Amino acid sequence: MAESLKIEQAQEKVILVGVSFREGDDTRDSMIELAELVETAGAEVAGTTVQSRDGIHPGTYVGSGKLQEIRQMIFDLQATGIVCDDELSPAQLRNMEKELDCKVMDRTLVILDIFASRASTSEGKIQVELAQLRYRLSRLTGLGTSLSRLGGGIGTRGPGEKKLEMDRRLIKTRLSQLKRELEEVRQHREITRGQRSRNHTKVAAIVGYTNAGKSTLLNRLTDANVLEEDQLFATLDPTTRNLRLDSGQEILLTDTVGFIRKLPHHLIEAFRSTLEEAKYADFIIHVVDASNPQREKQMHIVYETLHNLGVEGKKIVTLFNKQDKLEQEEIIKDLKADVTLKISAATGEGLTLVKETLEEILREDKQLLEGVFPYSLAGQISAVRKYGELLEEEYRDNGIYVRAFVPVEMHPNLNGMLL
Repeated sequence: MAESLKIEQAQEKVILVGVSFREGDDTRDSMIELAELVETAGAEVAGTTVQSRDGIHPGTYVGSGKLQEIRQMIFDLQATGIVCDDELSPAQLRNMEKELDCKVMDRTLVILDIFASRASTSEGKIQVELAQLRYRLSRLTGLGTSLSRLGGGIGTRGPGEKKLEMDRRLIKTRLSQLKRELEEVRQHREITRGQRSRNHTKVAAIVGYTNAGKSTLLNRLTDANVLEEDQLFATLDPTTRNLRLDSGQEILLTDTVGFIRKLPHHLIEAFRSTLEEAKYADFIIHVVDASNPQREKQMHIVYETLHNLGVEGKKIVTLFNKQDKLEQEEIIKDLKADVTLKISAATGEGLTLVKETLEEILREDKQLLEGVFPYSLAGQISAVRKYGELLEEEYRDNGIYVRAFVPVEMHPNLNGMLL
């Protein structure tokens, strides 16, 4: 019996290319992150090169001398392509591909590819395809021969990659369809938010830099069973779970997609309905990887992204996660946070204090209700139990004595029922 042949796709080997504008900028850190992105996408980093110049070359991203150096690196390292640390224009893409005669990609394409492999829900797939098509639409003239490249690798995965040779007309038709589908998703989200508001249920959005430990935190607190991996964008689709605290109070925790430096605007637009979970949340839980040397920069990027999304005036609880990975205790501050705590979501360290803090925050929006409900209105006590914090309950001759913290909006109605 003949043995079946197993065909494996060769791993891509790429060279990372960046541009540094001044000494001491974050180009080095950005290139390290780009290497992690490329490895997450399934490729191997063969080499890295950075050119120092006053600005990005409008035609070829880097200068002519650096292009020749890259060409030689491609030959010496037997690389299959290059990845630039910034988003390339159609002209830059076309000119570099012509000069180097290899596959040319940028940071945006790599992130889109990772998102395509991570999306599992219908909403996530719609958002990824929308971002991919918007990216391609602006580069149809620049992609050139790459439109016929069907060999696989980075940039050829996901629902947006089914037919690379689609012309502009077909892409626009598909974009219109996806926008309609996404609008339906947005309307559904608004209905869900309205229901939460009517139910007096508070919502906390968990935000943070990618791989800060948001999913691990959600799993630890709510047994959500969300995928946990030590890599960038391990989870893409948002997850909302209910957390019941020791006092009986309940809160909804929503895990959002991780932020990253140079987050492509295509993704921000496509994932706006998902990212805006933070905008409509009652407060923010900001998870920070305390063990990362770049934590200060990452915190800045998170706050910058939140600002761009219109997330302002929210109470912020910052959790300095991964304390178990710190070799020695360090002083870390977040001046924009209302509360800061040190935790380890992986080991459970500090999570009891997190729950106590959530209890206190929920209580801030409640008023003390104290009095006797007549037995004819005993059913109202179930609402107190569900949406408030029942401190004391006693059955008396004239009714049921209740002492509880209830949402401010519920207090006047309930208070009017007391004897």
